[in-house]
Amino acid sequence: MKRILSGNKPRLAVLLAFFTNGALMATWVSRIPAIQSKLGLSEGALGLLLFGLSAGMLSALFLAGGLIARYGSPRVTLVCALVSCAILPFLAIGSQPIILFAVLFVFGGGLGIMDVAMNEQAVLVERKAKRPLMSSFHAGYSIGGFAGALIGAGMAAVPGLSMLVHFVVAAVMFSGVIIFSFPHLIFTERRIGKKEAVFSLPERALWILGAIAFCSAIGEGTMASWGAVYLTQALNTNAAFAALGFAAFSLTMTIGRMFGDFLSRKWGAAWIVKAGGFIAATGILATAFTDSPIIAIVGFAAVGVGLANIIPLLFGAAGNLPGISPGTGIAGVATIGYAGFLVGPPLIGLIAEKTSLRAAFILVALIIGTLVFSAKAISSQDKTG
Repeated sequence: MKRILSGNKPRLAVLLAFFTNGALMATWVSRIPAIQSKLGLSEGALGLLLFGLSAGMLSALFLAGGLIARYGSPRVTLVCALVSCAILPFLAIGSQPIILFAVLFVFGGGLGIMDVAMNEQAVLVERKAKRPLMSSFHAGYSIGGFAGALIGAGMAAVPGLSMLVHFVVAAVMFSGVIIFSFPHLIFTERRIGKKEAVFSLPERALWILGAIAFCSAIGEGTMASWGAVYLTQALNTNAAFAALGFAAFSLTMTIGRMFGDFLSRKWGAAWIVKAGGFIAATGILATAFTDSPIIAIVGFAAVGVGLANIIPLLFGAAGNLPGISPGTGIAGVATIGYAGFLVGPPLIGLIAEKTSLRAAFILVALIIGTLVFSAKAISSQDKTG
């Protein structure tokens, strides 16, 4: 019995790391409408502000492979999680957009490097188990997102409770989770002797996977950065109800990822990407063409189902490409793919300001719809792993 529990500790530790990353992101996302109201930002100005988070995440990915090679993914996971927790309360007290942009840059950077490090841990656990587990780990991220969004909705509904108190409580809570999980992560020999570049241009296989990730990331970024704003601005809901939009997205994404490993074994990665792209695009279109907040929530839920397993499958394939270390492969795909998080928020803000948020959502649906036609590209890459 002890042996079984001991063997499961690394898996639980990695799940908790994914949970922490998702919960931290959702904590911020759940209060974006309040930040917009507090600073009096237009859609365009908010899009530029949100660019800070995406820019921090993408910039940090250039350092991720080298840092993991030098210090090991367990230490990088711990330090970056604690940095993100420490910076979270400052997001609540920023009174100027330029200051908040800088804080978001650091916050996003911590989450971005942690993302690559915990995904390398997921690959290592998956290899030891000798069976697909990547989708279940990403389900941990979605559970964290769901929990963070629900907590955010609850905190927003409490009269007189400040955003600062919410963020301080969240920071302390999630710091405790990551500190608890750290000793049980898988420690491997650090690759200091190998002169591994901090970042090099990804190989062709990684570019193909990264392009698919790019489209999926735009969809995820839209739900994270603009979902609550859409519900408050376009459909006139209150802040507490708006936070439920991301909660619905996170819940269905969690459920989808719980079945992702089974589905990938049964039908293959290409089928999952193709069906997922269709479902997600349909969900966003339904949201863009309705005046009902309930239907919009259902649309958000459909996007969660559709996008649930695309990024996990891509990271799993990248982490198992021959001749490339897991951290470097995942960082390469993440760098290309997460450019979607960089491009998406400001693009949607600019389109919304010139036209409407509905028009911006339709554009996102068209981008995600391309996954239906590009899905075959993952099949050849999947076989290389």
